[in-house]
Amino acid sequence: MTIANSAVDVNSLGLQAKASATLMAKASTATKNIALRVLANLLRSELDALQGANASDLERALNAGLAQPLVDRLRLTPQIIETCALGCEQLAAMPDIVGEIIGMKQQPSGIRVGQMRVPIGVFGMIYESRPNVTIEAASLSIKSGNACILRGGSEALESNQALAALVRRALAQAGLAVDAVQLVASTDRAVVGQLVRMAQYIDLIIPRGGKSLIERVSAEATIPVIKHLDGNCHTYIDDPCDLALAVRVADNAKTQKYSPCNATESLLVARGVAQSFLPRIAAVYAAKGVEMRCDPDALAILQEDWPAELADTAQAAIDSVARPKLVAACESDWYEEYLAPIISVKVVADVHEAIAHINRYSSHHTDAILTSHHEHAQSFLREVDSASVMVNTSTRFADGFEYGLGAEIGISTDKFHARGPVGLEGLTSLKYIVLGNGEVRV
Repeated sequence: MTIANSAVDVNSLGLQAKASATLMAKASTATKNIALRVLANLLRSELDALQGANASDLERALNAGLAQPLVDRLRLTPQIIETCALGCEQLAAMPDIVGEIIGMKQQPSGIRVGQMRVPIGVFGMIYESRPNVTIEAASLSIKSGNACILRGGSEALESNQALAALVRRALAQAGLAVDAVQLVASTDRAVVGQLVRMAQYIDLIIPRGGKSLIERVSAEATIPVIKHLDGNCHTYIDDPCDLALAVRVADNAKTQKYSPCNATESLLVARGVAQSFLPRIAAVYAAKGVEMRCDPDALAILQEDWPAELADTAQAAIDSVARPKLVAACESDWYEEYLAPIISVKVVADVHEAIAHINRYSSHHTDAILTSHHEHAQSFLREVDSASVMVNTSTRFADGFEYGLGAEIGISTDKFHARGPVGLEGLTSLKYIVLGNGEVRV
């Protein structure tokens, strides 16, 4: 479906979405699950066609000089497509929360008051680069009984159109409204401004992309927005900790993939373990070409001769090939989301200084502590003001699929309605229901 660059056409999308939302809200669980399973099968059977469309987008992006993190996000690998398919199947296997009634209580007047979980209605999704978001948004919209209008980035246009066509086929085969998921194929930036002001049709806007996009949507929207501006995630190495575990997790949190918003961008190290830990992790990062932007304490440790105990380790062998890339950190580095093989490094006194640093500089996305001290872990969980807080594991797990949500519509760092990976519950709301038997108020 190609949408012309006009307000009339965008208005038509809104009308169709509103009508479809009414139908989706009353769709049966079985029917929604059929659509999701059909979509999973289509993703697998149409793998070659999807990769062909994606190859066109990638070629155009590379020729246009698109930044490497955005190119990485644009790729539709077989693994990513399979993850999308598994997400659809996971959602189909999950209980349907729409219509769930909670908290029903009898009141002195005789009435019973509770709450029912219902769909939001229509949400608009504005996103960049990642074409897999088309499937994540569509699948969550179907399961939660909503309708959605999707506007992806121009760099992923062919991929998004190919994926959206499969969604429409799945909806049609299940007997659901095909306009329940609509893709805006226009690349006109003015369309974004129109969508975020269509309060008569759209109940919620979810931007997912770079900071400039999210700031623009937040500034222009007349509709509630679920957002996060960036992912400045921290991993804190505590004293005491299991050094082997800390090296393994800190490596994964940074280098498993550089471009996602849940990759660790800042490494904090307790002074008591810094002399032992920093050379070990520096050797690993050196082998992978990661630049370390260090505070004076970390820089002093890493510029010294390396400890003798590293002589017989794999890290020492790595170090004989590559020395770490060391740069003196400046104040702006503590705020930075690099999305690249760069990490800021700071030595802190203890867990309390680590928590204070994180709450000051973090984007409140995901932060982790690696520790063998139970009380330190509990303090970190309670006091770090972020959407996801972790103990002894990688920040890369901050993801709807990994959390068992089936998929995610994004990761919210807001504190109202939805926080962290936004799955089914984040696309629903609660309304009060009251059951009576002829009671009147006196």
